[in-house]
Amino acid sequence: MTSDRSGAQGELIYDWNEVGRRGRLFPEGLTFFDETLRDGLQNPSVQDPSIDAKLKLIHLMDQIGIHVADIGLPGSSQRAFDDVLTMCREITDNKLRLRVACAGRTVVSDITPMIEISQRAGIPVEVYAFIGSSPIRQLAEDWDIQTIAKRSAEAIDVAVKAGLPVTYVTEDTTRSKPDSLATLFKNAIDHGASRLCLCDTVGHSTPDGVRNLIGFTKSLVAGMGADVGIDWHGHNDRGLALVNAIMALEWGADRVHGTALGIGERVGNAPMELILLNLKLLHYLEGQDLTNLLEYCRVAAEAVGWTVPINYPLVGADAFRTATGVHAAAIIKAQQKGDAWLADRIYSGVPAGMFGRHQEICIGYMSGASNVNFWLRQRKIEPSKDLVDAILKKAKTTPHNLTDEEVLSVVAEVRGSTPSA
Repeated sequence: MTSDRSGAQGELIYDWNEVGRRGRLFPEGLTFFDETLRDGLQNPSVQDPSIDAKLKLIHLMDQIGIHVADIGLPGSSQRAFDDVLTMCREITDNKLRLRVACAGRTVVSDITPMIEISQRAGIPVEVYAFIGSSPIRQLAEDWDIQTIAKRSAEAIDVAVKAGLPVTYVTEDTTRSKPDSLATLFKNAIDHGASRLCLCDTVGHSTPDGVRNLIGFTKSLVAGMGADVGIDWHGHNDRGLALVNAIMALEWGADRVHGTALGIGERVGNAPMELILLNLKLLHYLEGQDLTNLLEYCRVAAEAVGWTVPINYPLVGADAFRTATGVHAAAIIKAQQKGDAWLADRIYSGVPAGMFGRHQEICIGYMSGASNVNFWLRQRKIEPSKDLVDAILKKAKTTPHNLTDEEVLSVVAEVRGSTPSA
C-alpha cells in the first residue's frame, strides 16, 4: 500500500516543538526579502553573476514565494545600473509577482538612479537607504547623530517626492544606543519612510537581543501612531543568523531577509532556503511549493562560483544519504511496506520529498547486508549471498563509502562480467 499519511504525524511523531506553544508564532502576512543579488555579492570570494544568471535567479525567487528582492546598487557602476534595469524589465515583461528593491547610501546620488530605473522600467522600486548608526561607526566616520539624521532626511525626501516607497536602514542597529535609534527612527518616519530595517550588520545579536530590539522598535512606532513595517536583516558571525531570523518573526518583525545558501559579507547572512524550510515544517507555508528550492540554490551557487558543503542541510550531497546499517535497514523496511511517507521520515527530520529530493542509501564500512541488497536491486542487479558477502568484505576494509564504480568492480569480479547498471 502507498500512503502519504498526511494525518499520521500526531500518531507516529510526537512533536515537542509544539508543547507549550503560546499561540501563533509569526504575524499574519509575513514576507521574505531576498538579498542574494546585493548582500550576497558582497562576499569576498564570489563573482558577480552574468545577467543571464541574475534573470534565472529572479524567476526562481518568484517561484519559491519570495516577495521582494534587493537586486543591486544601481548607483555603484554603469554595469550595476544596466543589470538592475534589465531585471526590472524582465519582471514587468513576464508579469512576475516578485517586487524589487535597491540599496543605496543616504546620499542623493545613490537615490536618483533608482528613480530613473523605476521610471524607465515602469515598476515601483523600493528604496533601501542605509547609514551607520552605532557609536563605533559614528566614531570611525566622525559623525554625530544630527549629521546622520540630516543626511537621512535629505535622501528619504528625494525618494518620497518621486513616489517611491522607502525603507530606512540603520546599519549596525544591534549595537546602537536606544536614544540614537529613537531620534533616527522618528526622523525617518516623519519624512515618509514606510519601513524600518533593523540590521545585525556584524552578527552581534543573540535571540535575546532580537527580542529586545524589536520590542523597543514596536513600542516606539506604536507610540507615534505610525503604520510602519519592520524588517530584520541578520548576519551569521556567531552562527545565529538562522535562529535569529526565525525569532525576529516570532517577536514581531513582518519581513525577514536572507540569501541563497547564506552567502554574504564575511561568513554570510541568514540562509533563505533554510528559513523557508523551517517555516514550511512549522506549518506556516501550507500550499507553497518549495520543490524549486534546490534549483534556486544550484543556480545561485553556480552563478557566484560557490561550493556547497556536502553536509549542508537540504542542499548538500549528504543531506539525505546514509551508509549506516541500522538507519538504512529502517528506511528499506519502510519502503518495503510501500509507505513513502514513513520512509521519508523514519531517519530524517526533514522530509526529502517535500523539497524535491529523496532518501539515498550507500555502502560503506558501517553498512549491513540491507544496504547492499537495496543498492543492487535499485540498479536491477539480483543479489546473491556470495555477491553480498563480497561487497560487504570490500566495504568493511575500505576507509570510505564505496563509489558506484567500486561496487560494480566487485560485481564484475564475482559474476565474471561488468553488469549493466
